[in-house]
Amino acid sequence: MSAVAQQTVPAPSVRIKWATAEWERAAAFALRREIFCEEQGVFAADDRDEIDEIAIALVAVAQDEIGASRVVGTVRIHEDPTELHTWWGSRLAVDQAYRGRAGGRIGSDLIRLAVSSAHARGCRRFLANVQSQNGLLFQRLHWRSMKEFDLFGRPHHRMEADLEYYPPFDTPQVGFLSRGRG
Repeated sequence: MSAVAQQTVPAPSVRIKWATAEWERAAAFALRREIFCEEQGVFAADDRDEIDEIAIALVAVAQDEIGASRVVGTVRIHEDPTELHTWWGSRLAVDQAYRGRAGGRIGSDLIRLAVSSAHARGCRRFLANVQSQNGLLFQRLHWRSMKEFDLFGRPHHRMEADLEYYPPFDTPQVGFLSRGRG
C-alpha cells in the first residue's frame, strides 16, 4: 500500500478594515440584510436607516487560497451628532460560517477596530446597544452594561467600552489580519 499525503486547504486570511471600496460597502449591506432580516427577522425587508448616511462601515474580508475575496463580517460606527467625542457602534454581523469556535475572532476583531479607530479620531466614549445574547462577548472585551431595555422587540444592553483597552489605531483603511482561526 502506498501512503497518500493528505492535502490541507489553508484557512482563508481575513483582513479587518474600514470599507474603502464600493463592493465592500454593498457586501456589508447584503450581509446585514441576511443576518438581521432573513436569519433573525428583526427587520422585514431592509435594516438600513438614517445612521447609514453618516456611519463608517467596517468589514472583515476573507481571501481564499486562490485570491477570491468576500465580506464575512461587518459593523458600522459613527460619531454622535449631538454629543461631541461620543461614538456609537451598531449592526455587528458575522457570516454564520465564521462565527464561534470554527470562525475564530471575527466579531471580536471588528469590535476592536471599531473602538480603536474611533479612539484615534478623538472618541472619549464609545457606546453600543447590544442584543442581550451577545452581552457576555462584549463584557469579555472590556465593556460594561449600563442598562437593559427592549429594542426592535428584543432584549438589549446599552454598553460602554473601556477605552483603556482600546489604544488608538491610525490606519483603519488598511486594517489588520484577524487573529482568528479563519
